[in-house]
Amino acid sequence: MGRRFSDASVQDGLKLWPFKVVPGRGDKPMVAASYKGKQKLLAAEEVASMLLSKMKAEAEAYIGGPVKNAVVTVPASFDVLQRRATKHACAVAGLDVLGVLHGPAAAAVAFGIHEIAGDKNVLVFDLGGGHTSVSLLAVASGKIAVRATAGDPHLGGEDFNGRMVEHFVAQFKAEHKKDVGRNARAILRLRAACEQAKRTLSSASWAAIERERLHDGADFYSTITRDQFDELNLDLFCKCLDPIKKCLTGAKMDRSSVDDVVLVGGSTRIPRVRRLIQDLFDGKELRKDISPDEAAACGAATMASLGSDDSLVDLFLFDATPHSLGVAAAGGAMAVMIPKNTPIPVMARENTISIQPNHKKGIVISIFEGERPQASENTLLCEIEPSGGSQQSKARSEALCVCVLQHRCRRRLDGLCEGQGERA
Repeated sequence: MGRRFSDASVQDGLKLWPFKVVPGRGDKPMVAASYKGKQKLLAAEEVASMLLSKMKAEAEAYIGGPVKNAVVTVPASFDVLQRRATKHACAVAGLDVLGVLHGPAAAAVAFGIHEIAGDKNVLVFDLGGGHTSVSLLAVASGKIAVRATAGDPHLGGEDFNGRMVEHFVAQFKAEHKKDVGRNARAILRLRAACEQAKRTLSSASWAAIERERLHDGADFYSTITRDQFDELNLDLFCKCLDPIKKCLTGAKMDRSSVDDVVLVGGSTRIPRVRRLIQDLFDGKELRKDISPDEAAACGAATMASLGSDDSLVDLFLFDATPHSLGVAAAGGAMAVMIPKNTPIPVMARENTISIQPNHKKGIVISIFEGERPQASENTLLCEIEPSGGSQQSKARSEALCVCVLQHRCRRRLDGLCEGQGERA
């Protein structure tokens, strides 16, 4: 959600997803699905809204009343467009979003971090099925402030499953002289078996893979040990530590300054992952007393329960910008106005930037979000056209650019304060 079909992240995902994605209007990625014998193209927001509608219906059946409002958690690495797409999916499902929280920050609330006496630095490590998110939180007097965030939106439990699938595809080919990799249905069945085996290996030393008539009538039976699983994914496990290091660097903090490490996400049950994190923090005991699958949801529920209460003021989450915000300067370079991990609300700031006028539109200020040196490599949020013509002198154009840039940035910052980054 919140991505264009031509984005590199989408193109990389096309190689892994078990469904077909095609470009739609405005370069929007559309999922090709079959429903009641008919082919349909669905936006990612539509698919998400279907899931949310099902969850909404189950909640209403359980409590015996209507559900209209929601507090939503998203990965710390989500940018403005992805958050906006998430809110749009909720709106389609008939839910009014009261707030959008970082998953790690919500998990910290579930663990009762805000109730700790004194000042503490808490690092929340969230390793889910498809992403890795890390947030460094400063807790003081019941207030939680996000010091820094980092993450990898394409590293998670599904990648571990993929390594197992590749291993067993090669094993099946060696045993039966057949390439099961060309059978999409067989790969889905094999991936489901690998997912179950991964869960089993979190508490057992080995797991079985059994699939009858997997491909061309051939049955497949095999086993995998925890050591084999660790060996297949060791480089990915080590890669999970990179966001932690980036988060500490962004906060300009040493590992020894972290008081608590909280684990969130089902993939943090993997023993080798836990051991690597514990070794990184010199043997510090990890907080895992709440189910990692439910921690973020419990935190969001806590925040939702406070939403109609004045005590919400006493538990305020001070957010930080997950990505840098800037404009395209002359030559296409990214001129950063608000660096990554800047605390929100941001004090007004100004900068003089040279912008090349567009011959057709006049002066166009393009606002981007991201960390790449070239503006075109980052995510385009919006474009501003402060002037209607191209006859002004260069000095007059640059002065007008600076004036409007300051004004628009203040409006942008106001939007960040009110909506935690969802507005462009």
